[in-house]
Amino acid sequence: MTSVEEPARPGERIRDAARTRAEILDVATQEFARAGYDGARVDEIAARTRTTKRMIYYYFGGKEQLFTAVLERAYGVIREAEQELDVDHLDPVAAIRRLAELTFDHHEQHPDFIRLVSIENIHEAHHIAGSEKLGKIGSPALDVIRRILASGQESGLFTADVDAVDLHAMISSFCFFRVSNRHTFGALFGRDLLDGAQRAHYRAMLGDMVIAYLTAERSAD
Repeated sequence: MTSVEEPARPGERIRDAARTRAEILDVATQEFARAGYDGARVDEIAARTRTTKRMIYYYFGGKEQLFTAVLERAYGVIREAEQELDVDHLDPVAAIRRLAELTFDHHEQHPDFIRLVSIENIHEAHHIAGSEKLGKIGSPALDVIRRILASGQESGLFTADVDAVDLHAMISSFCFFRVSNRHTFGALFGRDLLDGAQRAHYRAMLGDMVIAYLTAERSAD
């Protein structure tokens, strides 16, 4: 008697497809981060997954669309963390420190994100500009920063006329540099910016810089 395998149910097929997509994105993230956009090979990604090059094209359309999907997911992780950040119960100084620490922790924990963003900058944000999803994702952190700035200004703790985007850039630049320039900085100055013994120091230093900027006296010119 020959047994016939029961076909997968619709719900199972959907779950299998989601798992396959996720696996492809996991491996593609590693491959793009390692080799860059130009150096990454879809054949290599397929070989490291339980799928085929043809199936990758079926799910994503091609290498360019796959890289865009990798970027969308990478940015989605930090945007989700920003959306879940609850600082409304904190005073403005503690709240802005918490926001800075969130970025600090995320960038340290996701070095592939730093590499992907560096690669996309080499390509002049071509994939981000062409992504409808990334165009709408924005940054929840900006909304949080604006609320914190308004609260700090109303209480007299913060100097007026601080731009949320400028402050976001200030926080991101330190956190990004610490990961992206770790090796060159270490070779030039003999200091590992990711040294665990110095982590608390750099985390506090970031908060100190941000608070100093927000509370500094501004010239009247």
